[in-house]
Amino acid sequence: MKYFEVSFTIRPYSETASDILCALAAEAGFESFTTENELLKGYIQQTFWNEELLQEQISQFPLPQTEITYETNEADYKNWNEEWEKNGFEPIRIGNELMVRGIGYESDCNVKYNILLDPQMAFGSGSHQTTRMMLSRLLHMDLNGKRVLDAGCGTGVLSLMAALRGATDIFAYDIDEWSVKNTETNKALNQQNCITVVQGDASILEHQKPFDLVLANINRNILLADMPQFVRVLRPNGQLLLSGFYIEDAAVLKEQAESLGLYYCDQLVEDDWACLKFTLNTVAE
Repeated sequence: MKYFEVSFTIRPYSETASDILCALAAEAGFESFTTENELLKGYIQQTFWNEELLQEQISQFPLPQTEITYETNEADYKNWNEEWEKNGFEPIRIGNELMVRGIGYESDCNVKYNILLDPQMAFGSGSHQTTRMMLSRLLHMDLNGKRVLDAGCGTGVLSLMAALRGATDIFAYDIDEWSVKNTETNKALNQQNCITVVQGDASILEHQKPFDLVLANINRNILLADMPQFVRVLRPNGQLLLSGFYIEDAAVLKEQAESLGLYYCDQLVEDDWACLKFTLNTVAE
């Protein structure tokens, strides 16, 4: 996976301006952000880079007399991976039920579920709000004998959680070769052979059998583009969980989902991020 690192300068700088810029850049396909000495850095897969779209989003910046400039460089692939291998990540806990830990950390016998990850460069260790919300939902779903789709699987952490909750047939895919390899690694670490992972986009779903549950933790634009494919492979009464977007994007995703015959059930919110649940029927479960 190759990324661009885009360094944004905001004048005058404020946390509010930085948060707004993150939201606008996310609309243009950016996946993650860091702040260093009032310099906002955003990361986007080179495949999704669209400078015209980014400039259009910046032109909508709502704070008057705010100047935004940016520089674009290719992110250092090797250093990112070395940083993961050197530092890993602190274990993530969801209540007393789940611990997601990296290599080098011991499992906790006091929690019901333990997931071991070697995340390397793939997105989805559980530290991000969207991943935590998806994991929280899965913790309370009965997936015994169910068939699950994990779209844009990243590290495969959602697939692993679905397997722990009883799913017996999990199909995961990601457009990024590194994510596919990482999911394979984590599948082996957790001895979950019920997971099949392939490289590709939503077009690979054309010949798939129906799923009881579809998981998609991706950015808003990809969700809008791929939702028709998700609905086509969802069983009647099946469920769709979406995350990876800001709360202000929920309305347009609900509108798209309802136009495709989905019923909106509810949403979770953490900070400014949202997670939506839909069913392919007319009555919420």
